[in-house]
Parts: sequence; C-alpha cells; structure tokens
Amino acid sequence: MATTEQAIIRDYPRLSLDDPITFQCDQALDCFTTCCRDVSIVLTPYDVARLKKALGVDSSEFLDKHTISPFTKDQKFPAVLLRMDQATKKCPFVTETGCSVYANRPWACRMYPLGVAEPRNATPADRAFHFLLREDICHGHGLGRARTVREYLAEQGLEEYEAMNASFKELMLHEFWDQEEALAPEKLDMYYMACFELDRFRRFVFETRFLELFEIDEARVEAVRTDDAELLDLAMQWLRFALFREKTMKIKPSVVEAKPREIHHG
Repeated sequence: MATTEQAIIRDYPRLSLDDPITFQCDQALDCFTTCCRDVSIVLTPYDVARLKKALGVDSSEFLDKHTISPFTKDQKFPAVLLRMDQATKKCPFVTETGCSVYANRPWACRMYPLGVAEPRNATPADRAFHFLLREDICHGHGLGRARTVREYLAEQGLEEYEAMNASFKELMLHEFWDQEEALAPEKLDMYYMACFELDRFRRFVFETRFLELFEIDEARVEAVRTDDAELLDLAMQWLRFALFREKTMKIKPSVVEAKPREIHHG
C-alpha cells in the first residue's frame, strides 16, 4: 500500500453513506474545470467501454489516441490513464462550458470531491470508507445544498459504475498479484485486451476457437456480439480462468483433453 493510502486510512475523517456533505460545481465558480487539468485519471475497463462508444470509435483507436499506459518493472498489471493535452495539460474532453462527454465521464470524475479508501484484507474495524478531498484549486466546498454521501453518489450515477467495476476490482485485489513473479508478455497482453481492448476481445471470441472450447449459453453468445457490458463480464470470467486457474469457465467435454495452451489461448 502506498504511503498516501496509508495516510488517508490513518488521518482522514471517515464518512459513512449517511454523513452530509455540502459541495457545488458549476460554471459560476471561478475554479470551473480547473480540476480537469494536470491530473492523473485512471480509467477502469467500464470507463473505456463507455467513452469509446460515446465517441463512436474502436477501443484500440480510443486507447491509442486518448490514453497512456506507463509500465514499470515492479508493476504487476497495466494501468490505463487518460492522456492530457500536451500543450495545455487539460483533459482532451474539457471545454469552456464543461465536459463534452459528461454523460459518460469516468468513475474518478464522478466521485470527485469524494474519495474511497479500501484497506486490503479489511477487518470489521477497518472497512472501506469515503473521505472528502479538499484541494486549494477547488472552491466549491461549503456551497450549494447539503446532501448525504449516499445521495451525492446517486446523483453522480455511481451505482451503475460500481456494479460494472465490481468484477474488475475483485480481479485487481486477487491474492495472485502478491506473488513475486511478473506476468509473461503474452499474459500481460491477454490482461490488457480483456480489460481494455474490448473490440479486440470480441474478435478474439468470435474469430478464434474460443466458442469451440468453452460452454457458453447461446443467448449469451448473441448478447456479447453487441453488448459491451455482457462482453466485459465474459472477459473478467475468462481472465480469472486463464490467469488464476479458477473454474469461472466451463470447457466443453469434447476438448477436456486439449493442451493447456490451446484451452487458455484459443
């Protein structure tokens, strides 16, 4: 756990879902869109799926144009960050009147100014909690009407994002990542494709032997042809099978004797 996370867990006031907050963000504030520049916005798979669909582009094209994926030798899995404009350091989707992709803005943008801390292997006395980020650049604190944390999260449409991110969160917190061995390049590519390059993963499902190897209900097969949410759910199940050897996918009896590489890589 990073030092900053330790400080949050140790020092920040903990907010329950029923605690009130007073915050406002609109064009009337002199800080409007200031928080949309020179910032690291980590994207979840669902963020990427929503944004690429809103922009009408393939997931690979979106990733190439709008994201960066810095990777170090100590990193266990790739992270995807929104690429800021090189000249202005602003989010590529921010305009003078606000966010041009507001209805599909990422989870991190929806949460602000709330943060959430989730101690790993939390005990009943040390469970996940929300906290309030107070930064000098933001002048919206104490303005507007008061509402509970629960109400604020609902207003920001977080429920759908939390539901869609749940399986990805479980994937990231898996004990598998505690091992010292790094993933082989081909498995890193599997991870990146299944999590973020959904359109490439869809081609992988339908253009390789994937459907010959795994038992998948016909209705679900048809759903993943066009439904990114269904496809992402399948991707998370396949990753747990391929990386962790969990029984999240069922191999067809006719290929049970197939070589492990054939089963896991199509």
